[in-house]
Amino acid sequence: MPHISVAAAITAATAVTAAALLASCAGRQLPADGAAVVVDVIDGDTIDVRFAGRTERVRLTGIDTPETHKPDSPVECYGPEATAHTSSLLPPGTRVTIERDVVGRDDYGRLLGYVHRSDGLFVNHEIIRQGYAVPLSIEPNSTYAARFAAAARSAEADDIGLWAACTGR
Repeated sequence: MPHISVAAAITAATAVTAAALLASCAGRQLPADGAAVVVDVIDGDTIDVRFAGRTERVRLTGIDTPETHKPDSPVECYGPEATAHTSSLLPPGTRVTIERDVVGRDDYGRLLGYVHRSDGLFVNHEIIRQGYAVPLSIEPNSTYAARFAAAARSAEADDIGLWAACTGR
């Protein structure tokens, strides 16, 4: 049996693992331009979109809206309003582009993305700017963290949305 170094064995194992991961993800690739069509709004920060014939659940990166569907938890203050607002911004059939950051999926398998409507509206930012969400920056996906924080400070200062409706938020 030929002698193989530990480094070579690790490199070979890494290459095999990477190839297996790439093969398993082949059907999960996004179009290069991230183009999609909104299918449904699940809640204020989660939507379903259609990419090239398949539906993907997308968690809007960098924002957190009050919960409406969390198991064993009550509906949170301003949750239904946040869902309605996102629905008004992204009705079914809306063409969007999904911009990804460093980490592409969350622990639940949802695609993580910054959503831009075809008319140029940056949806994640607009939801915070209008007071329907708070910033949620989880490294390394923090490309727009400073912008989102500034929008939230402005919404809070203007006492709009959840900032006006929900004490202690």
